[in-house]
Amino acid sequence: MNAPKIVIVLLWSVVAWPLQAQPAPDFTVAADGSGNFTTVQEAINAVPDFRKNRTTIFVKPGVYKEKLVLPKSKSNVTLTGADALTTILTYDDFASKKNKFGEEMGTTGSTSFYVFGDDFTAENITFENSSGPVGQAVAVRIDADRVVFTRCRFLGWQDTLYPFGEKSRIYFNTCYIEGSVDFIFGWSTAVFEACTIHCKKSGYVTAASTPEGARFGFVFLNCKITGDAEPNSFYLGRPWRPFAKTVFIHCTLSNHIKPEGWHNWSKPDAEKTSYYAEYKSTGPGANPTARAAWAHQLTDDDAKQYTLENIFGDWKLK
Repeated sequence: MNAPKIVIVLLWSVVAWPLQAQPAPDFTVAADGSGNFTTVQEAINAVPDFRKNRTTIFVKPGVYKEKLVLPKSKSNVTLTGADALTTILTYDDFASKKNKFGEEMGTTGSTSFYVFGDDFTAENITFENSSGPVGQAVAVRIDADRVVFTRCRFLGWQDTLYPFGEKSRIYFNTCYIEGSVDFIFGWSTAVFEACTIHCKKSGYVTAASTPEGARFGFVFLNCKITGDAEPNSFYLGRPWRPFAKTVFIHCTLSNHIKPEGWHNWSKPDAEKTSYYAEYKSTGPGANPTARAAWAHQLTDDDAKQYTLENIFGDWKLK
């Protein structure tokens, strides 16, 4: 006689943890009139001056053609969208364009969005200068401290992104930045982590103007340098000012990066004062043995110094 077959059924109870509710934004911008404002600048203007608590502005999907200014008095502002692909802030000024007085706007005057307010954050937004390949045309100029961009896109050609402030500290995480000549340029200390840097046509990825004595300039961590440019058509950087500092760590480089990697901008003396380096670059554009003789390959100990804590000092990213 066969022993009875015992079937044991285990029932797993699935506990659905409730998602933490996000606080409602202080202001909502919607071009169709369904928010508090129809333009982003109106929402910025409504932020109380020198407010100590954070003010959040949610921008509904749409294309907002505005020349924007976040004043110094508007600190602790967060600008957020649902998706960078559908939330686009754009303008189309460029350096050689004439203003109403018949004067050229210049590089700074071409800017689509000026950031002066400290502790600004942005996420899921596209910032664009849509003027096209017409020379210098800035999408965002940053002259504020403790600024964070997350999952944002920066679109343009020459001089797309201008981390301007000499004492500005800026953190870019999981962002997309595209351009041609010197499309990431300026004085700030800026970290680009897990970003995609996309090169168009030909040119230079960076043109740092790091102040003399600054320990860090532009630092790229675990980024992808991509592009639709021709092979061997891009330099990683050139020194806008003599003490430029730019470092790429654990980055993947496409084949449009030139074997020599770096250009001295016809300034031989800058080879002695600037600091350009890489650490364990990969991809077809990684070529440490062919790099310019005055550039550096970091040692393991050197690379350990490039932490957010060391770079940003007393600014603790949350």
